[in-house]
Amino acid sequence: MRKAVSLVFAAVLVFAVALVTVHAASGTLPAVGQVAPGFTLPSQDGTRISLSSYRGKWVVLYFYPKDGTSGCTIEAHNFQRDLPQFEANNSVILGVSEDTASSHQQFCAKEGLTFRLLADTQHDVATAYGSLGNFAGVKIANRNTFLINPQGKIAQVWAGVNPSTHSTQVLAAVSALSVKAPAAPMSVKPPATPNSVKPPVTP
Repeated sequence: MRKAVSLVFAAVLVFAVALVTVHAASGTLPAVGQVAPGFTLPSQDGTRISLSSYRGKWVVLYFYPKDGTSGCTIEAHNFQRDLPQFEANNSVILGVSEDTASSHQQFCAKEGLTFRLLADTQHDVATAYGSLGNFAGVKIANRNTFLINPQGKIAQVWAGVNPSTHSTQVLAAVSALSVKAPAAPMSVKPPATPNSVKPPVTP
């Protein structure tokens, strides 16, 4: 009986996240010009990813509510579609939700995603970025995005984004800002980890 109730609640949660944006974020969104809060989180293949590893690149750090829901799937597909153009602009994409690394692995395998999805299961990173929401007692990330410049500072912030058009919106900003931005110092080391991974093959 308890298992059945849990399954019903999970189904309701998935449906609700697909329809609405999670509100009541904790904390304040980091402002443009502020140093981006640092972090290290596991990605879908178990590799631990640190924001500092991408110094010298533009970082698209996007928070989303839950793997597998319709809005999150659309948003991820669009970032994947535009990934070559982001890479051509010296940019990496990092998605963050409160799901587990195992959930991310399944999501990436099913949807053919090759950029990094990070598991913020302790809610520290969403909190640091003012993006932790609460739905029916469950902590879920709000749909916010932060563009971080090669010097590690917040260059642009989008809150409560539209998943259908957001990748195009961010790509336009990256393209415009990367032309104006000064070159990163030559002494900066390249990331120790690859920017993307091959999705696991589903049986």
